[in-house]
Amino acid sequence: MGKRSIATRWFANSFAVVAIILAVMDVALFFMLKNYYYSAVGRLLQSEANIVSGVLTRYYENFGAVDPNEMRRSIEEFDNKDKMELMAINASGEVALTSSGFSPKKNYDMPDYRLALESSGGFGEYVGYFNGEEKYMAVTVALPFAQDGIYSAVRMAASLEKVDARLYAITLLIGALSIAMLLLLLFLGLYFIRSIVSPLRQIGNTARRFAGGDFSVRIERTKNNDEIGELSRVFNDMADELENAEEIKNDFISSVSHELRTPLTAIKGWSETVLELKDGETTEKGMRVIIAETERLTGMVEELLDFSRIQSGRFSLHMTNTDLIAELTDAVTVYAERAHREEISLVFARETDEPIFLFADSNRIRQVFINVIDNAIKYGKKGGKVVVDAATDGENAVISVTDDGCGISANDLPKVKMKFFKANHTRRGSGIGLAVADEIVSMHSGKLDIESEVGAGTTVRITLPTEEVAV
Repeated sequence: MGKRSIATRWFANSFAVVAIILAVMDVALFFMLKNYYYSAVGRLLQSEANIVSGVLTRYYENFGAVDPNEMRRSIEEFDNKDKMELMAINASGEVALTSSGFSPKKNYDMPDYRLALESSGGFGEYVGYFNGEEKYMAVTVALPFAQDGIYSAVRMAASLEKVDARLYAITLLIGALSIAMLLLLLFLGLYFIRSIVSPLRQIGNTARRFAGGDFSVRIERTKNNDEIGELSRVFNDMADELENAEEIKNDFISSVSHELRTPLTAIKGWSETVLELKDGETTEKGMRVIIAETERLTGMVEELLDFSRIQSGRFSLHMTNTDLIAELTDAVTVYAERAHREEISLVFARETDEPIFLFADSNRIRQVFINVIDNAIKYGKKGGKVVVDAATDGENAVISVTDDGCGISANDLPKVKMKFFKANHTRRGSGIGLAVADEIVSMHSGKLDIESEVGAGTTVRITLPTEEVAV
């Protein structure tokens, strides 16, 4: 089934409905106006016929008879004979006198006369065509007396041609106004639809290019500050984020490939050396390198697995009452030898061994400390110093790790906790260690803040609540 455009749906669902409603209203209005005008003409004719009938009745009551000459004079001198025709009908049902002086043919059909004789009110009305051409209306009022069987009714007739002409003119005007309204509605509707369809079509084309992997294209920004304009701006912001994410992903793949290749190369090289030389001292040195690089690979894989668990929502904590100082001391001890090899002084500045207890996953908290200290040594300078400190601040424990290394630029500082981001691509690492650490701290209802200045070093501050946290 082919897709239907917005314009097609609008025409089918809105414009066509409005057109039908206007057409029905025009037809209904035509019949209402026709009924109104015809009723007005009928009331006028009946009123005139009643006046003549009343005059003749009073004349009959006063004199006991109606003089035919008086009847002829009354009809011939009828005041409105230029607008309607007055007729006197005899007892035989034929027109005896007319205000125009012209009598119709014999056997002239007068349905209104028959209705007047048959009805209890003595009134009849008929609309028809005279000689099949001119449309007219006739009203007959039966006389309440009979004079020697001469006159039985008074009949009024008037042409409806001018009434119909005015009725058709009004209907034509209403029809023209309806068509004008439809054209205006069509113009405004198509203009409105075009203002929506064009940007949506551009958004759709851009989305298809995104689906093909091209994140460089952008939607032309609209000047309208409406939902479409906002959608275009949001879409472009999304494109910026996708392009940035694509770049970070590519950098991550490149970085991880390098990070994996380096220890694998070392393991392969030392394995071949140990196998060929079979020297005790060389074997021992090679095995230490193999073990160290294997542990390095294991750590990288664990980071990737942790990150995967976080992304899929399968990352869980095993909460117990934990001595924060003991975990921090273990992390400092783990990196003491490496800091010495890097010619960096690693200092645990806490003056007392008094424990700080909190409800936490001890392994994950130690992992956070290891990641942060690892970064401090990694980005520290030779001959420099890394200072680790821990203190309490009310109901929180605050751990800070400060180095005097290269620092982080102001542009990169907001991004360092993003997944895959590396501010310095010359240093080893996958770029997800800090993102995992930040997620673990957040899961402990804490926060990880970073302060840095290029050339002056970096301070990572971890704040954790010392009260029990429900998980």
